[in-house]
Amino acid sequence: MKAEAYLFAGVALFFLLTDAVYIWFAREPAGIAALTVSCFMAVVISFFCVVNYRRKGERPEDRQESEIHERSGPLDFFPPHSGYPIVVALGVALSGLGLVYAVWLLLIGLGVTVSAIFGMVFEFARRDD
Repeated sequence: MKAEAYLFAGVALFFLLTDAVYIWFAREPAGIAALTVSCFMAVVISFFCVVNYRRKGERPEDRQESEIHERSGPLDFFPPHSGYPIVVALGVALSGLGLVYAVWLLLIGLGVTVSAIFGMVFEFARRDD
């Protein structure tokens, strides 16, 4: 994660310098906002990589003398199936229709979307590893 942290710190520095030059020459609010947000997003990713590097230590990919078998083993849990993404899509579609036609349809769509997102997040929370 150390290399990725440096990479995204460089990207953030690039956006910061580009933003400064853009502010000086263009003075256009939409471009300034876009470059500033891009800089902050790169800083957040870089900070995440630094925190993970400090918490978990070096990975085999970070060392020159590492072997391929050091990274073998179980990767993570991948859910086999879920119906919640379809329900989220339905809720978003209802919300979009509600923006066009009626507030009550928007509220129903928001309710379906929020409940489906909670269901998707906590679907496999009590699983046995």
